[in-house]
Amino acid sequence: MGTGYDPGFLRAAVELPCPDRPTILLDYTHFSVRLVPARKLAAVVGVNINGRELVPLDRIGVWHFDPRVPRSVQAGPEVYRDNGLDRGHLVRRLDPVWGDDATARTANQDTFSYPNAAPQAADFNQGKELWLGLEDHVLNHAAGHDARISVFTGPVLADDDVPYRGVQIPRKFWKIAAWTMEGRLGQVDGPHRPQPDTTVSSMTTSSHRQGWPDRLEAASPGTC
Repeated sequence: MGTGYDPGFLRAAVELPCPDRPTILLDYTHFSVRLVPARKLAAVVGVNINGRELVPLDRIGVWHFDPRVPRSVQAGPEVYRDNGLDRGHLVRRLDPVWGDDATARTANQDTFSYPNAAPQAADFNQGKELWLGLEDHVLNHAAGHDARISVFTGPVLADDDVPYRGVQIPRKFWKIAAWTMEGRLGQVDGPHRPQPDTTVSSMTTSSHRQGWPDRLEAASPGTC
């Protein structure tokens, strides 16, 4: 496995967010996952994207359990079998795929680890105006501007999420993209959906709901 998310990747340090619940830190190639064993899902993932060194690999990969943690704390293939749920990459497959060929291929396969997946409704996960469109916006900006971007993603793990096949299915997901301008981080306040024709600021936040009515609650920081 790789050395994981690098908080010093940008010109201003950005630490991997720390949830307010017990997690297991799993480092991969250019990204890290904070897995919540009680939920069998990640609370947050962080990835470094180097737009100048991206490698356009085809979608070739095999979903697998991470051998460093018990299978019992990972949402595996049974959650996704014969239904309308996608294995939604939290770290998008292409985001960490950069560097030399061997490193890029390792990063690609690392993204197919079950701790990096979350059950997402297929229409939500693949929607050009929803999650996929947001992922495209971030990666296209990195590639088009040779930019370095750090991206954080996670589900909103609510206590009343509906249980299904031993896993509570999240209703909402969030994403934060951060980069520097003139060596400093900036921020756009409030959740919003960036559109492809907008001017990109140095920190963009967005949240999306899968379809169940609920309210988004801010997660309080914890100590990792």
